[in-house]
Amino acid sequence: MTDNVKHRVDPRIIRTRQLIKDALIDLLQEMEINKITVNRIAERATINRVTFYLHYDDIQDMLEKMAQEMAEDIESILKSTETNQNPLNDINWLKLLTLLEHIAENAKFYKVVLGSRRTPIFTERLLTIITETITESIDSNSLASKGIQKDIAIWHGSSALIGTISAWLRKDMPYTPQFLAKQMSLLFQSGKK
Repeated sequence: MTDNVKHRVDPRIIRTRQLIKDALIDLLQEMEINKITVNRIAERATINRVTFYLHYDDIQDMLEKMAQEMAEDIESILKSTETNQNPLNDINWLKLLTLLEHIAENAKFYKVVLGSRRTPIFTERLLTIITETITESIDSNSLASKGIQKDIAIWHGSSALIGTISAWLRKDMPYTPQFLAKQMSLLFQSGKK
């Protein structure tokens, strides 16, 4: 059995899950997560509660699955981004640009889950992915020669990136992904000198 056959999902299931996710995102724009009920999500998604429970155990399960999907999307983006240029900075800039373009294309979702403090699970998952990416690309020898601990550099880099993306979303993305990626790249390069 091929991967395509195993992972083929009925389009109706995909549509229903998207309705449910969109309903949750809309509700998160209006209220705190602890005030959201399955009834409210079902009502907003124009489905019944039973249909919600066919897809998710509860709201926490839904958040977990959505966070996992987001993590998989972002990991896929970061791993598939390639460039013909060799310098590490160019590769990191292209990865950053691709990530920011993905976030901009899905701005409504990311603005709610990263631009607000209502759903920390998404920020934590993204922080884990960014930390792993930075860990893979960091030059330990360069840090050691400057007297900088590797773990502190990783914490700083990943937190700065998450904070910048969150602020960019909260401010309604006043800069294009290309401009922001270039500015962040320049900031990271200036920090290396």
